[in-house]
Amino acid sequence: MKSFLYVFVIFLNVYIQQSLGEDEIEESNARHFIEGKVIIQGDKLPEWASQTRVLVNGGEYIGFLKADGSFIISDVPSGSYIVEVASPNHLFEPVRVDINAKRGKIRARKVNFLQNSAVVTQPYPLKFKVKEPAKFFEKREAWKIKDFLFNPMVLMMILPLLLLLVLPKMMGQMDPETQKEMNSMNMFNQSQEMPEFSDMLTNWFSSGQKKKPVKTVAKKTPTGRRR
Repeated sequence: MKSFLYVFVIFLNVYIQQSLGEDEIEESNARHFIEGKVIIQGDKLPEWASQTRVLVNGGEYIGFLKADGSFIISDVPSGSYIVEVASPNHLFEPVRVDINAKRGKIRARKVNFLQNSAVVTQPYPLKFKVKEPAKFFEKREAWKIKDFLFNPMVLMMILPLLLLLVLPKMMGQMDPETQKEMNSMNMFNQSQEMPEFSDMLTNWFSSGQKKKPVKTVAKKTPTGRRR
């Protein structure tokens, strides 16, 4: 009797382990599908659906759009995937899709490469909306008055004029004692001590044209000899 119970327990244990192993194999081999829809509002080209692709993990699985923008990607195993829409005329935000291995439950959330722990759920089936039109050329900048005013050459011409207009007014508003101190420091009288540029040029050119004085040698007159 004991031997019979012992054999029965062993047989039951083997059967349970085998059934659990088969369930795990079936769960690992289970395939799922990802579905959703691409929505483009406003004007769109008639062939936009044929030019658009849905990529899973950068092209590991590829989905094609129907005429209404819907898609289904079949034969996808359980795991975590990045689903994105590739379009030549529009840009879309990617979505992370997590497929549970045990229950086959699918959850979508917003992609955040900087903070992977941050979870922002997205509706499922997926809905991709246009983020912005695709720009392949940089728009030419228009002329602005600010660019002209902040030009270095313009600043070099305008700032001295402003100083000439503002400094006399500031000097007029100073106290008499402060004006005396400023005059004693000769801060504004240095320009009078500096020679003018025109005078310097005149002296320089005139000094070069001066002729050297010619030394005159007196000729000796021959004196007659006395006899």
